[in-house]
Amino acid sequence: MLSNRSCPPSTVIPELPYADVGQAAAWLCETFGFTLRILIANHRAQLNVGDGAVVVTEVGDVPSRSAVMVRVEDVDAHHERARQKGARILRPPATFPYGERQYSVEDLGGHKWCFTESVADVDPLDWGGQPGEL
Repeated sequence: MLSNRSCPPSTVIPELPYADVGQAAAWLCETFGFTLRILIANHRAQLNVGDGAVVVTEVGDVPSRSAVMVRVEDVDAHHERARQKGARILRPPATFPYGERQYSVEDLGGHKWCFTESVADVDPLDWGGQPGEL
């Protein structure tokens, strides 16, 4: 069983792009009362939002207003179903050093979705993260 340290309890986690992740995370925490869960350099931050979460990301090469991250039990099976249904796969399943296995897809409306599965309980300090409030 993975501990709560590795993942927020949310099933759906919105990702919102900002030009400066650190500044945006600080502003959201200060202004809206969110708390920092984890800051990863200045390109990604997880914020606690009540019993949910939001991820602050850096603006990518192709500006996007938002994306949605959804926690699933089996990323590979989910990916295979989406592929078989003709979804446009942006990034196939991959396991990341922070303990998540994820893939990205674009839906028929051009919206980006990241499906994620926790596969390891990894201390953020082991991969260069900076722990915040858990």
